[in-house]
Amino acid sequence: MDLFSLPRLGVVVPPENPTAEPEFNHLLGAGMNVYTARFPVTPGAGLRAMLETYNEVLPALLGSFGALRLDAAVVACSASHYLLEPDGDRAFCEELSGRAGFPVYSSTQAILAACEALGATRLTLVSPYEPWLTDTSRAFWERAGLTVDGVVSVPAEEAAAPDGDARYDPYAVTTGTVLRRLRERELPAGTALLFTGTGMGTLAALTELARQEPHRTLLTSNLASAWWARRLVGERDEAHHPLLRRLEGAGV
Repeated sequence: MDLFSLPRLGVVVPPENPTAEPEFNHLLGAGMNVYTARFPVTPGAGLRAMLETYNEVLPALLGSFGALRLDAAVVACSASHYLLEPDGDRAFCEELSGRAGFPVYSSTQAILAACEALGATRLTLVSPYEPWLTDTSRAFWERAGLTVDGVVSVPAEEAAAPDGDARYDPYAVTTGTVLRRLRERELPAGTALLFTGTGMGTLAALTELARQEPHRTLLTSNLASAWWARRLVGERDEAHHPLLRRLEGAGV
């Protein structure tokens, strides 16, 4: 196999995200080369201001790949695209694609494409976000025409403080916390589970859930983006990772 003849996927990630590149590499395996660029650090900025900055700098950041020939790129930051709402997100991706000269998709658009291909119309969100961002996420999916059956909140740590505040940090959520939170909820039979964001590690939890509930649709930002990339480049080889094979085997 000629390593450098493989399709090339660009991935843009937040600077502290420890999850996206490892998950993309595990999901795509030897069938695609992954190249990354990182959003700038925004010292002192609040979360919303940071996400707005990501959208502002994204065109220039995609240009930082220079003359590297990419077949496609994914913006692996769902939260910044929730702020755009579905129509704005779609238009932004079209604009970015025109500027870059190759298809650019957000992880949110990849999820919507996977839902459409699967015929999935109902979601239960598994969210590591703080409440305002979880609400923004929910509104995004509902404005896209999906029904959100409910939200399973997954903070990094339960609060020990008297005010009951939890600490929300997608990068610090453990597999055990995800599985425990889901065990505490009775989920509707027809709802797909959507694990929001690209920074919460999910592969181990999804592998266990796929064994327990083989017929439930399981989606994450990174999983849907890897599926979209393979579909775009016409990858016909058997998917490397069982979760990606599972998704492709569902008819998408």
